[in-house]
Amino acid sequence: MRQKHPHICLGELCALFGVTRQAYYEANRHAQKTSIANMLVLTFVKEIRIMMPLLGTRKLIHTLEPKLEEHHIKMGRDQLFDLLRFHGLLIRRRKRTVRTTDSNHIYKRYANLIKDLVLSGIEQLWVSDITYIRTLNGFSYLSLITDAYSRKIVGYSLYPTLEATGCLRALEMAISKWKHESPFYLIHHSDRGIQYCCNEYTEILRRYGIAISMTQSGSPYDNALAERINGILKNEFYPKKVYQNHKEASKTIDHIIAIYNKKRPHASIDFLTPDEAHIKNGEIKKRWKNYRKNRNSMKINI
Repeated sequence: MRQKHPHICLGELCALFGVTRQAYYEANRHAQKTSIANMLVLTFVKEIRIMMPLLGTRKLIHTLEPKLEEHHIKMGRDQLFDLLRFHGLLIRRRKRTVRTTDSNHIYKRYANLIKDLVLSGIEQLWVSDITYIRTLNGFSYLSLITDAYSRKIVGYSLYPTLEATGCLRALEMAISKWKHESPFYLIHHSDRGIQYCCNEYTEILRRYGIAISMTQSGSPYDNALAERINGILKNEFYPKKVYQNHKEASKTIDHIIAIYNKKRPHASIDFLTPDEAHIKNGEIKKRWKNYRKNRNSMKINI
């Protein structure tokens, strides 16, 4: 015959584990609240990642702060990290695979003017670079010009080839938005690719009195900020995305850059968005550690 176990009431169970009924009920309520809070946080994360699919955990917790406060949810970065890891929502970075720079050309290479440069406002340094986007018809190439102080993309153009036309259009857009507010002269920094060294591009820079600066080697650290912005757009906004054609990609890029400028916080500018930082002046607090302190590189941190 099956032996019947004696019934154990809640009071006896609590006594067995050395806790009071009140502590048991409180723990149960806390577990329920935590479960509901986690569900809410995951919902908020998914909403944010519709716009910024691969936004990192540190920036996510900053972006989430207003919603967490509104719902009286207390969650730190480590808790968010554990929650995302448990639900398989941590991101993995991918490396670039397409070469966009051709520095084997006959045009003049310019000196690097930005070593040890310290910025105090916008429109003192623009950095430029090119990345690529996949379509069913091949690659389209995105030329970007970013204000180094605010991290705002001030000029961009998506072009179906690597000709200088895309870079020229991005430069024209940046110049059209140039406010001439800074008392310092403006420097344009790029790699030594043919698109930036060609006569058409450098003539426009000289016409507007913009100083020309270029990297002195093939190291990505020589144009680190521009490379970083490219990486953010590619890895956080359109990872593995293949568009139907160039026209569809172009429309999407307009939307992505608007979100980047208006919504995406940066640890290097006190978790401000580029638009918010673009109306500041003076030193902006950095919220990250520089793990390349010993490298012999410029002082402009990304």
